[in-house]
Amino acid sequence: MPASLSRRAVLVSGAALAALTATGPVLAQAAPDRSTILATMKRAAAFMTDEVAVGGGYVWQVLPDFSRRWGELEAKPTMIWVQPPGTATVGHVYLDAYHATGDEQFYTAAKACADALIAGQHPRGGWNYVIDTAGEESLKDWYETVGGNAWRLEEFQHYDGNATFDDAGTAEASQLLLRVYLEKRERKYRRPLDRAIQFVLDAQYPNGGWPQRFPFVEGGGLHGNPDYTPYITFNDDVAGENIEFLLYVHQALGSNDRRLVDAIQRGMDIFVATQQPMPQPAWGLQHFPDTLKPAPARTIEPQAFATHTTATNIRSMIGFYRLTGDRKYLARLPEALDWLDQVKTPQRLIAPGRTHPTFILEGSNTPVYIHRRGSNIRNGRYYADDNPNNVVIHYGSFRNLDTAAIRAEYEAAAALTPEAVIATSPLKARPGSLALPKYFTLRDVSIWDMNTEGRRPRPVAASRAGELVSGLNARGYWPTMLTTTSNPYIGPSPEAVTGGEFQTTRVGDLWDTSPYNTDFPVEGISTQTFIQNMGDLIEALQA
Repeated sequence: MPASLSRRAVLVSGAALAALTATGPVLAQAAPDRSTILATMKRAAAFMTDEVAVGGGYVWQVLPDFSRRWGELEAKPTMIWVQPPGTATVGHVYLDAYHATGDEQFYTAAKACADALIAGQHPRGGWNYVIDTAGEESLKDWYETVGGNAWRLEEFQHYDGNATFDDAGTAEASQLLLRVYLEKRERKYRRPLDRAIQFVLDAQYPNGGWPQRFPFVEGGGLHGNPDYTPYITFNDDVAGENIEFLLYVHQALGSNDRRLVDAIQRGMDIFVATQQPMPQPAWGLQHFPDTLKPAPARTIEPQAFATHTTATNIRSMIGFYRLTGDRKYLARLPEALDWLDQVKTPQRLIAPGRTHPTFILEGSNTPVYIHRRGSNIRNGRYYADDNPNNVVIHYGSFRNLDTAAIRAEYEAAAALTPEAVIATSPLKARPGSLALPKYFTLRDVSIWDMNTEGRRPRPVAASRAGELVSGLNARGYWPTMLTTTSNPYIGPSPEAVTGGEFQTTRVGDLWDTSPYNTDFPVEGISTQTFIQNMGDLIEALQA
């Protein structure tokens, strides 16, 4: 996702398993004093570190008796999650709490998260979606059982043993190591941080693109399709996240390492190189590394242009102009904006949130939509065609794009002289002259927030802290209703179609381990709720 929609920011995260709400009304409270707020934060953090954490790390949600736990899928008791809002996100909020209070309890908790990530770091320096503290054989078993039966989550259906840039997991973990190291310059964190930096550099193609997964493996690919993970990936803002991390390193470590600047420059230039010629000046989710043409990925992602990726890349290139003052990043953006206007959703299909079809075929501007048939991973199949009816609901066949707003952003940037943008560019500033944002979880911060606190644009209501103080229960967590669940693994999926029609559902038959919305929410413990509420209390401390 683009920086403005990063799953790293829990306030806007789309990654959480559950839709999260409080377990009942809480009466408005008077604002508590600082000592009461701090005591509440410390008690909530102690519950997380002492009872919820596994080896210092976290999944996304757990039941109060710890009988079940989930990240994007149900996790083993020995597993922790790297994808936000998992271990690194919780580590970031602990470090934010330390910055707000100076209390060593929070710094110790942040280090425990970093230590958990280091224990699961790939030897080359990146991270997989998950870490199993019981070891690789236990993780392989999980992939063969729970992951292998998650019909709609193809990225979990096969264990590759490498690391991924998907979903900002490696980026967020790397940023946490950078922040923890910078805090007190403890030597134990420098080597894992250097490995993370080297991983980003090693994985980059000479032309500047990054794959989804690295190092590459033999025999990849699923369902008769070739392995898409080596393709140049824009999906989930892989390139943007890596550029951001390298810029943080370049500034925060005061590094004059030309490798960093070169990697950043090539990472930006691949956006120019992969924008396709007229009459379709757009981008796909992935591109072939050799031809630079759009490439297919998962079976729900056909070989096509992606309208939301095109919109994201336009905004990224506006940012690249602000970083460099080089107008080559702006030169063809009007073409891409005009194309987005040309391929808008047909009038008969327009509805709220459906301004554009997600996928447009190369060569024809024909929209295609995603469908499925069957009941589970073994007998089911995803496919794309031009029928806009009965599309899957877990992957959007339509997108909501404000092209007028993007065009305004372009025009505002284009009106600036190169000299004006360079004057405020984090890339052009002297290395070491800019500090990281003070806070990483109050909102979705970026390189443009360096030398700032990274506070929320609007203050927290005075009564909010009182609600949170009174809402923390006796055990020390904020009860959250988990409105999604999943089928427990009950064995390999059968070949026969069972259980009815699953064209538009989030889950298939009883063998499908994918998460789904439930009519019977239960109380649970949520990292996303914890991060949100701790952020509110951090803001309240500064009111």
